[in-house]
Amino acid sequence: MPLSKETKQEIVAKFGSSDKDSGKTEVQVAILTKRINELSADHFSKYKKDNHSRRGLLKMVGKRRKLLRYLENKDVQRYRAIIKELEIRK
Repeated sequence: MPLSKETKQEIVAKFGSSDKDSGKTEVQVAILTKRINELSADHFSKYKKDNHSRRGLLKMVGKRRKLLRYLENKDVQRYRAIIKELEIRK
């Protein structure tokens, strides 16, 4: 399920350096995290055997992992900040 335009704009405004900065790594990770959380919480509780959507979920998780690894190698402070803000790792 795609995110609404307003939700994406809120995420970009919160994590981007400007309102139009949707390419920043933190913004991409935040959008993916929002989509992952919505899909895993709502959709899979209702449709347990939906393996096609599960594959899409796993692809999103892998993409987020790659972006986080890139950010960790590039700037550890930004990596730690986004992990703490999104509460990804416990």
